Amino acid sequence: MNVVNKKSWDNPVPKGIEVDGSRYSSRDFMEKEWEFLWPKVWLLLGREDELMNPGDYQTEEFGRESFIMIRQKDGSVKTFYNVCAHRGARLTNNPWGKTEAFKCPYHGWVWSLEGDLKEAQDHEDFPEGDPCGKLKLKEVKCETFAGFVWINMDENAISLKEWLGPVWEDWQAYEIDKWKPYLMQTVTMPCNWKIILDNFNESYHLNTVHAPEKSVTTKRIASGMDTSYKTTQFDLSKQGHNRMIMKGGYAFATMNEDGEIRDPLYSVMKEWGINPDVYKGKPEETREALQKAKRAVGPERGYTHYKNLRDEQFTDTQHYTLFPNFAVSVWTDGFHFLRARPHPTDPEKSLFDHFWYASQPDKETAPVRTTKGIVDRNEFAERQFFNYGEESMGQTIDQDGVIFALQQQGLRSRGFDRAYYANQESRVHRFHELIEDYFNGVKP
Repeated sequence: MNVVNKKSWDNPVPKGIEVDGSRYSSRDFMEKEWEFLWPKVWLLLGREDELMNPGDYQTEEFGRESFIMIRQKDGSVKTFYNVCAHRGARLTNNPWGKTEAFKCPYHGWVWSLEGDLKEAQDHEDFPEGDPCGKLKLKEVKCETFAGFVWINMDENAISLKEWLGPVWEDWQAYEIDKWKPYLMQTVTMPCNWKIILDNFNESYHLNTVHAPEKSVTTKRIASGMDTSYKTTQFDLSKQGHNRMIMKGGYAFATMNEDGEIRDPLYSVMKEWGINPDVYKGKPEETREALQKAKRAVGPERGYTHYKNLRDEQFTDTQHYTLFPNFAVSVWTDGFHFLRARPHPTDPEKSLFDHFWYASQPDKETAPVRTTKGIVDRNEFAERQFFNYGEESMGQTIDQDGVIFALQQQGLRSRGFDRAYYANQESRVHRFHELIEDYFNGVKP
């Protein structure tokens, strides 16, 4: 039996700072984040396979900044601030495209893919000398991992691998760089970005927000996960990243009164060659059955990463929160991408990126199951942009969204003094302590 890797998770103990409501609405706190936090951390920015050929580029907004990621002629990816070094105009407002050079829409200065100034109108008319060959676009430290482009505005930042710590080893097993998007939603939310991360840093809310018809003492919800904190593995790293592992694949919540398994688990078991009727009245046995079936059948269907996985990774939730603003549930074949970005001017708003990526086995014909529903395996997603409430994000995330808005309202109240954390919410507590550490110039 493979053993869950715990060696490199340090599990530091929270120091116990008080977390009040002002940090979710204060403009002063927002300014501190822009001065001391965001310029010092690694940020997941874009998807590398959207930059296939030299000249392919993608822009991404992050709060007050805009960045251009560009595939270079040597195959590498460079990232620049999306601003002309002449008079500060944005170089482009296109979210993606292909170009041989960037031409500033204001005065026509032309910048190469490498960030060099190649042409300037009336270049001889500058008392400081010809700007060509002298000025460059300001480059941002950039690395790629798991198929994503990551940036750090701190030129002296540690490497991405060192920053990710144990996450790097965990994610390598899945071959996520080969996976494709089946859901891409960017939603303007009526809440501070930290409310979103608070939520994904704990599982305490699962039985009330996502299974309100059940008693809070019930520890299994419709997804088939055992949500009890007593059986959940919680890990914290010194870098500030966290992991939560919940046992899954159980049939309890999908069984009717006669003990018969219903969808979605019924269809999943059939897809993996398991007869669900054999497990009538045996909800605790479906987890191991799924693990064995995927181990045996997966490689035949082209799931090349299955050889790298532990048995429990075939059924259990492997949920990560990467400091400061990214959360993801990594399933056997699904990467549930949950990123919160600060609003450029309003501390009580944020951008929420809700994506779903899935693996690409070459002999698989079954559809892809996302949090918003079933999708044809050949229908990759295009990115959607909308305001909260205009469209559904899927039942589970819609339920979270309702709480996000309610909590933002409640945190403004004089009736709220400070958070009162349970042990199972220690990841939330440590998240806020790390932000304070950055404010004080202390890095993990």
